[in-house]
Amino acid sequence: MEKFVVSARKYRPKDFEEVVGQEHITTTLKNAIDNNHLAQAFLFCGPRGVGKTTCARILARMVNDFDPDDPAATNSMNIYELDAASNNSVDDIRNLTDQVRFPPQYGKYKVYIIDEVHMLSNAAFNAFLKTLEEPPPYAIFILATTEKHKVIPTILSRCQIFDFNRIQVSDISNHLAKIAERENIDAEEEALHLMAQKADGALRDALSIFDLIVTFSGDKITYKSTVENLHILDYDYFFDATDALLGEDISKCLLLFDDVINKGFDGHNFILGLTEHFRNLLVCKDEATIQLLQVTENIKLRYKEQAGVAPMAFLLTAMNIANQCDLSYKSSKNPRLHVELTLMKMARIRSAVKLAQNGSAEGEVKKKVS
Repeated sequence: MEKFVVSARKYRPKDFEEVVGQEHITTTLKNAIDNNHLAQAFLFCGPRGVGKTTCARILARMVNDFDPDDPAATNSMNIYELDAASNNSVDDIRNLTDQVRFPPQYGKYKVYIIDEVHMLSNAAFNAFLKTLEEPPPYAIFILATTEKHKVIPTILSRCQIFDFNRIQVSDISNHLAKIAERENIDAEEEALHLMAQKADGALRDALSIFDLIVTFSGDKITYKSTVENLHILDYDYFFDATDALLGEDISKCLLLFDDVINKGFDGHNFILGLTEHFRNLLVCKDEATIQLLQVTENIKLRYKEQAGVAPMAFLLTAMNIANQCDLSYKSSKNPRLHVELTLMKMARIRSAVKLAQNGSAEGEVKKKVS
């Protein structure tokens, strides 16, 4: 039986061209290598799963002209990785600085990759300062962290800092589509887009979700199976809820919310999803802001259609009511009733607006008569 390799490892980029969504960093690093303008200390910071350690390994191979397909070269003593989460003491850093004294036996540079560098103790940071400021010409340090604010300023001032971005939903979705094609998996665009949204900007998380769905669905991934497996609320719930609210159909709203609860979803998540749905309808009101809507074209058309019948006053008021429900949800003694009251209020927004408009119109008539 062939050993399974997770997609995050199987499709880990081997060069900068394969890195997704970090063009501003990969271009800078390639130019630095080509022009021989390499700094001796780098700090890669950004959210999890966006390619910090991957870029560090690619940089380490490229400065030594190592073949990425040669495991012996990749695992050579020229590239030294230290996990600062479990090696954060002064002794660990002293061992590292002792190794720096010896020039490389193979290749041009010795590259030291220190992951989760913010986990180092203050004493370890201080022990590292002198070496980081004046390393030998053959040594390059690459520090990686998800929490730059925890790294002491004296370390930051000695490094060339690269801020990694959260990867866009469209970039993650396109990358998943390429992997699905390589693996001969028939995947619906909406399903891949949903995985990309769920990953929240982290490509590694998206690949883990992709593996999970492939295990569940086999060689055909559908939007429905993805929704079921990830246990998230479908767009249809929010479109139907909004139609019911616009039609002031309180009964339908309550029955829909009951269905959501019976399927094991939390009322708080439903309100948060409904608030985001109203926000998406709001950005569809203007062609200039529709680009903020990160959904597939089919879903975008549905949003534009519903935005055409949802008044601006309704959306703004509904968002405000939903936000108040969100803020007070945790302190509520009866969360279900709390959400139901919120839905009832939303269902009466249009009547309340008409009543207010009629009242102001009558007031204007009385002023003119008097």
